[in-house]
Amino acid sequence: MTPLTDHGLSQLTHLKATGEAHMVNVGGKANTKRVAIAFASVRFSNAKPHRLVDDNSNKKGDVLGVARIAGIMAAKRTPDLIPLCHPIAISKVEVDVKLIPAGGHRSTEYDAATRFGLVSILAQVECTGPTGVEMEALTAATSAALTVYDMCKAVDRRMQINHTTVVYKSGGKSGLHCSRKWGKIVGPQFFIERGLDLPGSIEDFQEPEAQTGGTA
Repeated sequence: MTPLTDHGLSQLTHLKATGEAHMVNVGGKANTKRVAIAFASVRFSNAKPHRLVDDNSNKKGDVLGVARIAGIMAAKRTPDLIPLCHPIAISKVEVDVKLIPAGGHRSTEYDAATRFGLVSILAQVECTGPTGVEMEALTAATSAALTVYDMCKAVDRRMQINHTTVVYKSGGKSGLHCSRKWGKIVGPQFFIERGLDLPGSIEDFQEPEAQTGGTA
């Protein structure tokens, strides 16, 4: 097999120089607090699923509650689903599943107003260890979204799962990374209440009028 020396492929830590995949050795890395937050959304294509979820009258049961539990369960099973993920001692999984009405307030940069509403999912995973929890957060958000789809597909075959992405991560050698737009939308109080490191100063996440005390 040809060595991976071209196009930066040698920098891919999950590949040996020969191109074979392997699980990275993290035994020599320091244990630090790791946090990752991932977002996903499920957009409805007609009004019925939003009404059923809002009324909690879906025949399959409590859509938001079941999706939340599915996300938590999935985070714990991430190494079973993704071959090269390390089994880690997760210390916290929190999955926030919200029903957003048509044209409703955006809870993230990705929650653009929609004609028929959507379900917004935010999954936060934490651990103290030698490797990050981004994949666990993504798996939680994705599984919660899939559960919403499964429970609502009888009344909406054209739902869309969108914008699955990591919006925040901290800890480890690479440090803190955060979606600036998302940080502005959730505001500094979100980070303070959850005991998370603020990405930059609090002022960075306030609108200009909020900093000066003025009004629009």
